[in-house]
Amino acid sequence: MTQDQSAIHIPVLKDEVLEWLKPRPEALYVDGTLGLGGHTQAILEHASSTSRVIGFEWDEEAAAATSRHLAGFGERVQIVRASYADVVPELERMGIVAVDGLIADLGVSSLQLDRAERGFSFRTDNALDMRMDRRKPLTAAALIAQASEDQLADIFYHYGEERQARRIARFIAEARIEAPVVTTGRLAAIVAEAVPRKYHPPKVHVATKVFQALRIAVNGELDNLSRLLATAPQVLAKGARICIITFHSLEDRIVKQAFQQNSAYAVLSKRPIVPSAEEMRRNPRARSAKLRVAERI
Repeated sequence: MTQDQSAIHIPVLKDEVLEWLKPRPEALYVDGTLGLGGHTQAILEHASSTSRVIGFEWDEEAAAATSRHLAGFGERVQIVRASYADVVPELERMGIVAVDGLIADLGVSSLQLDRAERGFSFRTDNALDMRMDRRKPLTAAALIAQASEDQLADIFYHYGEERQARRIARFIAEARIEAPVVTTGRLAAIVAEAVPRKYHPPKVHVATKVFQALRIAVNGELDNLSRLLATAPQVLAKGARICIITFHSLEDRIVKQAFQQNSAYAVLSKRPIVPSAEEMRRNPRARSAKLRVAERI
C-alpha cells in the first residue's frame, strides 16, 4: 500500500465495530473483507499482542498491498486469498475449529474504486471489468454480451433496484448489435440516453444503480453473503460476535433476515448502527453504511 492509499483509507464505523466486537487478548478473529486492512489494524491495535486476525481477501492487489502495510504485526496477521463465502472450508483446511469474532465490511474497496482500469467506476472511460477476483473469468463486459435483454433487465431491477431496468436493457441490447459494449464510458452513456431526463437523480450519476447491479452479478455478492451468514455459526465460538457492515438495502435485508431467522444467532443490534455526522463529514463514503451485530448462542 502506498503512503497515499494508506492515508485515504478510513475504515467505516471503526469505533462502533470495536465496541461491539470487543477484541480481547489471546483471541482469534476473522476479517472476511480485509480490503486495505483498516478494521484488521484496529482490532490488532485495540487488543493485546496475543490476539490474531485471519483476513480473507480475494483481490490480488489489495491482498499484496495490505500484506506490506500490516507486515509490522508479523504472525498476528494471516491473509487468505479467498472470498468470505469460503470462510468455513478455508478455516477447516487450516485446522481451525472456532474463532472468537468475525467482521465483514461489504463496501467496495477504495483501491478498486480509485483504480480506473478495474472498471468499477464511470468517472473515467475504461474496460468494463468489475471482477474483485481477477482469477474469475466473467467480466461485466462479458455479462453484457452474453445475457439476454430480459436477463439484463432482471439484473438491473433486482440487484440495482432500478425502475427503468427494462428500458435500459432494451437500449443496451440495441447498442450491442452495432458494437460490443466493453467500456465504462459507453455503458454510462447508453444508460443516460435510455433514462428520460426527468428521471435522472439530482445528486448521483444516472448509471449508478446499473453499475452496482453489474458488480453484484459479476461477483455473486448476494449469494456469497447468504452463504457466509448461513455457515458462519459452524466456526463461531459460543459468545463470539459477528459484525456485518452493508451499504445498500439488498445487503442489509439479507443480514437482518439471516440474524432473525437463524436460531444460532442472538440479535444484539435491534436497529442498524449508522455513522455519526462527524464520521460522514470526514468520510463521505460512510454515509450509507449500516452495521448489524449478532452473537453466537
